[in-house]
Parts: sequence; structure tokens; C-alpha cells
Amino acid sequence: MRLLILFTGLALFSQNSVTAQQKWNLQTIVEYAMANNIGVKQGEVQAKLSGLTYKQSKLSVLPNANFSGSSSLNSGNNQDPVSFGRITQTYLSAGLQLQSSVDIFNFYSKRNTIAANEWELKAAIASVGKLQNDIALSAANAYLNILLAIEQRKITEVQIYQTSDQLRLTRLQVDAGALPELNAVQLEAQLALDSVNYITAKGNVTIAILNLKSFMNIDAAAPFEVDTPPLETIPVEPIADLQPEYVYNLALTNQPQQMVNDYRLKAAEFSKDAARGAMYPSISAFGSLGSGYNNQARQIVGTNTINAPLGKVNVSGTDYSVFPLQPYTVPVFQNSMFFNQLGDNFRQGVGLSISVPIFNSGSLKTAYERSKLNIDNLNLQKTKDDQQLKQDIYQAYNAALIALEKFNASAKSVSSSQQTYDFAGKRFNVGMLGTFDLVTAQNNLLRAKLDYSINRFDYVFKMKVLEFYKGLGIKL
Repeated sequence: MRLLILFTGLALFSQNSVTAQQKWNLQTIVEYAMANNIGVKQGEVQAKLSGLTYKQSKLSVLPNANFSGSSSLNSGNNQDPVSFGRITQTYLSAGLQLQSSVDIFNFYSKRNTIAANEWELKAAIASVGKLQNDIALSAANAYLNILLAIEQRKITEVQIYQTSDQLRLTRLQVDAGALPELNAVQLEAQLALDSVNYITAKGNVTIAILNLKSFMNIDAAAPFEVDTPPLETIPVEPIADLQPEYVYNLALTNQPQQMVNDYRLKAAEFSKDAARGAMYPSISAFGSLGSGYNNQARQIVGTNTINAPLGKVNVSGTDYSVFPLQPYTVPVFQNSMFFNQLGDNFRQGVGLSISVPIFNSGSLKTAYERSKLNIDNLNLQKTKDDQQLKQDIYQAYNAALIALEKFNASAKSVSSSQQTYDFAGKRFNVGMLGTFDLVTAQNNLLRAKLDYSINRFDYVFKMKVLEFYKGLGIKL
């Protein structure tokens, strides 16, 4: 037991060490999330259940066989289970029987049920793929949010260094009497605000990491570090190659949800045929083997020759012995043994049976009508999902266009804000600009950089969504 605990502890330590040392990139994050997310695992369990249903339906065409045995103590007037005669006594009996039957013809009801369960299994497997895709998108978005939060943390950290450097230079000028104390106080207030922004940015990194851990089903307390590739190195398809109608036509063939709908429709068609076949007669063959035992049963084990007087007769007061004309034999009985009776009483039976549904409270007809309505409902669901897919793709394309425009505009804003701040710094250094105006220019630059980072990551993710619908997967 101690050795088992030691090995378990070493395994956990080794796993935690690997987790702590590993630097997660998008590929490893998505693969781990798809393999370990609880929702995906539940989907895999459902697929296995569908697999068992399919396997059982295939086995249903094989003959069934059942063995039964019984033993009883009987008293009073009963039927002998071996000779079937009426007896009045207490006896112990036993019976053994092997029965088997097989469907010969049932209007293809079982065959259609097998086909329906096979398509249901394919639909369940495709559903797992749908869950994995959803988790992949969510994990990719969470990963990009981490990169965004880290980028914003770096921006606020640089802002602190800049403000600290300005405060240091201003403090020297204030101490020399070249600037009033107000300038230093305003920069100290700005430094405090920059520190708050930095702390908030650090907290956003932690929150983003915790959010990603939840998708990956990783302990919130486990060490976790992500790889941070430069955003400029992330490949993005040209927007011209991601036109919504073109992407939609590709998505109809590669998205798991559309496959799920197609598979379930095929399963429903076979289920309808199976329900219709259940309303027609079915023919089965059956056979049985059996034997019985009675502890009162006797068997002949030999004969005895009798040559003794049969009795006496009295004639005129004189007794005379009566002898047979010749010796005769009588059988000798003893209780029959258990296995001897099983062999002597062995019986067989074989036959055909036909079952014709005549009236069953309308259950078979209702099941058939329900199967047709289920097909109608699945067709409506397929149409709804296709429409939703098209709407999602067009919305994603429009969002990508807007994100691209915002990204380009924010890039220009950063450039303009940087020039404004540089000019403001030069004027501040020669005493031609007040501290308030310098802080305002600095804050404008900070907001422009933050907006730029947000718009840049937002644009990349929107494009990745379109690439995903196109069938390119999730990659950075």
C-alpha cells in the first residue's frame, strides 16, 4: 500500500512538473482542450453508448438460447412431470430445458433498425467533433485574450517607466527652482494612475489564464505559462479568399453539425422503415431440448423365478397347497438414478411460429406516424442549422471587415498620438508646455496603443473564425 502511494505521488509530481515546465502554444492548447474538456468527454461517452446500441442491434439477428432448470417438492394429487400420469403422493422432481428461437422473416424491420443505429452512431461521433470544434474556438479565443492581456500589461509597464523618468527629471528641475512643485505633483498623480492601470492589466492576464484553464480542464492552481509569438508572425488568409458565400458552401461539407444533421436524417429514414415493418407478420423458428427427474420413479433391474406355492385351499376341512403349473418370473424394481432418468426422459421439439399484429391499441401505427414526423422535424432542424451557419459566416465576415477597418484606423491613431506626444515632450523639456498638457498627450497615446492592441487581436480572431468555417482549422 505504501509503495502504491509512493508511485502515485511520483506520477502526480512528474505530471505537475511537466505541466509547470511546458510552455503552451495554440496547437498544444487546442489539442489538450479537445482531449480533456469535460463536455467533450461527455460527448465521447454518448458516442460509446450509441456504439453499444448499434452492436446490440447487430447481435439481435442471431438465434437466442436460454437454459432453465427447476426443482420442486410436491405433495397431494399431482401430475407426474415425467410420466404425466396422476399420482397421489409426496415426491421430489426436477426439470431441465434448453430453448432457442430465431427470426426468419420480419419484413426487414431488424435490418432497418441496424442501419438506423449505425447512422446514429456516426451522428454521435460527428457530435463529438462539433463539441471539439466549439472548444477549439473557445480555447483559441481565450489564448488570444491572454496574448492581448500580456500586450496590454507591457504597454502599461512601459507607461510607468516613461512617467517615472519624466517625474525624475521634473523633480530635479523643481528642486533647482526651474519648475513649480505643481508639475511634480501632477506627474506623481499620473504615476499612481499608471500603476493602477498596470495592476489591472496584470489581473486581466490572470483572469484570461484562468478562463483558458477552465476550457482545458486544468486545475486552477496548476502552474501555467503560454508561448507569446509576435502577433505580426501570425498568418492570416487574405480577406478576398474568405468571401462569405464561398466559405458557406465549403462549411456545408466540412462542419460537424451539418454532418450530424445528415446522419440523423438517414437514421430517421431507416427507423421509419423499421417501424413500418413492425406492422407486418413475422415468422420465427424455434426448438427445445428437455428432460425430467422424479425421485419416486422406479426401473426394472432384473427378474426372480418363482416356484413356491401360490397359497392354500381348504377342501372339506383339509388345507392343500396350490402350486403353479410351471415356474414363473417377476420383475425386480429399484429407484431410478438421476442421470439415467435424464437420458430416458430426454425430449426434443422443433417448429415454426408466425406472429400477426392485429390490434395493439394503435401503438405500432402511432410509432410509424411518429417516425415520419421525426423526419419532418429533422429536416426543419437541418434547414435551421444551415440558415444559422450562413448567418454566422456572413456576420463573421462583416465583423472581420469592421475589425480590419478599426485596426487600420487605430494604427493611424497610434502614429498620430506618438507624434503628438513626442512634440509635447520636446516642448515640455524647454518649458513651453505645462505638465497637464503633457500628461494628456501621454494618456492619449496610452489609450491609442491599448485600442490598437485590442483591435489588432480582434481582427486576427475574426479572421481565424472565417478560416475555421472555411475548413482550415485553428492555427497561429
